[in-house]
Amino acid sequence: MASIPDIANDQITPPKKSKALLRISTNTAKRHPRTSAPPKHRTKARNLRWRSLKAEDVFVFSFIGLLLLFACHPDNPKGRGKNVLCRCWSQTKPLSDDALKLMNIFLPFFFVLCISLSAKAEYETADSSLALNSAVDSVYPAIVRIAVVSEKGSGGRMMKSRATGSGVIIDKTGLVVTNHHVAGKATRIACRLHDGEEVMADLLGADPMTDLAVLRLRLSERPEKAIPLTVAKFGNSDEVRVGDPCFAMGSPAGLSQSVTRGIISNVAMMSPNRGSFRLDGESVGELVRWLGHDAVIFPGNSGGPLVNDKGEIIGINEVGIGSLGGAIPANLAQSVAGELKQSGYVSRCWTGLECQPMLDSKRRGILVAGVIEDSPADRAGFAPGDVLTRYDGHPVHATIPEDLPPFNQLAYGMIPGKRFKVVGLRAGKKMVWSLTGMPREPAYAKEKELKTWGLTVRDFTLMSSLEARRSGKEGAQVHSVNRGGPSASAKPGLFAGDVIVKVGGHSIRSVKDLLRVTHEITKGKREPVPTLITLERDLAHLLTVVSIGPEAEENQPLQAWKPWLGISTQVLTKDLSQALELPRNTRGIRIIQVFPETPAERAGLQSGDLLFRIDGQIIMAYRTEDTEVFGNMIKEYKTDATIRLSGLRAGTPLDLNVTLDKRPPPANELHQYEEETFEFTVRELSFGDRVFARLEKDQSGLLVDNVEAAGWAALAGLMQGDILLEIDGVSTNQVNDFEKRMKEITRNKSKRIVFFVRRGIHTLFLKLEPDWDNE
Repeated sequence: MASIPDIANDQITPPKKSKALLRISTNTAKRHPRTSAPPKHRTKARNLRWRSLKAEDVFVFSFIGLLLLFACHPDNPKGRGKNVLCRCWSQTKPLSDDALKLMNIFLPFFFVLCISLSAKAEYETADSSLALNSAVDSVYPAIVRIAVVSEKGSGGRMMKSRATGSGVIIDKTGLVVTNHHVAGKATRIACRLHDGEEVMADLLGADPMTDLAVLRLRLSERPEKAIPLTVAKFGNSDEVRVGDPCFAMGSPAGLSQSVTRGIISNVAMMSPNRGSFRLDGESVGELVRWLGHDAVIFPGNSGGPLVNDKGEIIGINEVGIGSLGGAIPANLAQSVAGELKQSGYVSRCWTGLECQPMLDSKRRGILVAGVIEDSPADRAGFAPGDVLTRYDGHPVHATIPEDLPPFNQLAYGMIPGKRFKVVGLRAGKKMVWSLTGMPREPAYAKEKELKTWGLTVRDFTLMSSLEARRSGKEGAQVHSVNRGGPSASAKPGLFAGDVIVKVGGHSIRSVKDLLRVTHEITKGKREPVPTLITLERDLAHLLTVVSIGPEAEENQPLQAWKPWLGISTQVLTKDLSQALELPRNTRGIRIIQVFPETPAERAGLQSGDLLFRIDGQIIMAYRTEDTEVFGNMIKEYKTDATIRLSGLRAGTPLDLNVTLDKRPPPANELHQYEEETFEFTVRELSFGDRVFARLEKDQSGLLVDNVEAAGWAALAGLMQGDILLEIDGVSTNQVNDFEKRMKEITRNKSKRIVFFVRRGIHTLFLKLEPDWDNE
């Protein structure tokens, strides 16, 4: 759920052609944000306030008041003079006979009134409960919790991320409506139904301008006797009024489904800052005005339905602003979902007109703020300052930002290529323009990764090329750069926004050309190939050389064998020496750990021993920074040398002969393998790994050295530091064997792989389920 003021919603009338737009309301005054609510709305508001005071409360307070009244009456001897109220009452005249008769009449009436109010409150509570039950029964089983893995370019790579959101099933074929910001860039989608069943889903299409996306559940993968899907129905969001009860449903924070209750607080809510909420370069507020409500929502509610007391969807929750929620109106969501279902995208018309509300609120029409150069509107003769009054026969008017989305829906909903008339004014004179729109392209194309360059790049669209002030869409635009990659290391280096137009003498008109030429240059190469690149940066034309190709393999030189004792130590500082009742000028170390099956253990050294000399040479360690002194002295010997250690053990002199041994290879010298498909790295277990994990000497396994976020291994729950013991029941101990096994799994595209791992003192099974179709 977006947590900043972002988007807006709307209901308006487009031409018959556009399925993605709503009908223009013929009674806009009823819904206008500045128009005061009709009397029945004010009545509703008063009723809501009245209902907040329960009948039981009225009865209790009134009864207590009457008791005080009679208790303090001067005719009551027990109440006379007890308090201020009584004293004030005692100064009044005694009640007349007529007043007493009226009170006798009033008392029965009072009790009847209290009983009636109580019954009325019970009826209203029951009525409210029935509305909630109806909404829950109709829509709650249709809610799905959506877990997605998405990809987007960042830092020269396509970075994966995980997120959760909500959705609602809208037909028996398994169509699910949610938000674009939840699933619009998903590469893997898992949906959990209300009963806990998990079903994979595919993205049919997404529309960033309305922040809507449509998924299809893979019903063929469900068990044969699975429970039939519950389908939620759309209501008419044009009929929603301020004060109407509503229910927000979804899966907040990735938890199981939930329902909260509230009322509609605004039927045309927008972000105060124009263009503050953008998705893929699109300003969502151009088309959407939210249904504002106070039903509690949290991150993760995005994509869940907003439901009325009839159990109908009146909106799709999208944002939270403070204590208010914002939902995309159902009419808009239903029409966009229908078009996404059919074609995977929403067809829109673009003219190049940019409009804003009138500066003078007394004048009718919409003000032309700008005209994109060489656009259809430019060719038709429009100019900034023109006022539009009729658009393809529809009267148009805007004096505040909330009036613009209905007009934008109308304008975008025209049929591309079809000529229509626009009527307006220029300097007070009537004007008639003939306008033919063209298909509107997305603001940005999807980015792609070039690993051998350390870049993500994307094609130009019409809008992105215009924003970049380019005459055409030729070239591949740099989207992001890996700081340590070949492109950043070039002189001069590449930056986001640069346009690659030539590589090694080959012209580049699109990302497809760049991928093809890169493949030709690097095919069969084992080292990077320096390549001349021509790029454009603003108005400058630059040449640079980029080393394209696989990274040169690092030849890890074998380390010379080093002598090893097999202990961990600490320095005998002055304070520590004094605490151990040793002279403050003592030099030496204290043994804190003796590793098993090492020269130290075989020689009989123990934790707590104090060592002062090696072969008679003082161990000059007395400061905390002298931790390397003892180790460096040991390195001076051969790997099979015998040394004499002198010191103390429990106050008794200690002299031991120790024969050194070869140091076990450290972790950074062990063989490792990066599994690119499942995105994790393993290496052999080091001596230290076995010691600190309390493993037996012959314990098989590989240490998981790294796990990429949102990769298949990470999704299964594999973590850095795990010890991989088995793959599909087969023990794994050698990196070479692991590599062969994983390549076989990738080649066969196994649908299910089970890892048996050790994590601390625990063991567990992890199930990997790669989606090979989207890999």
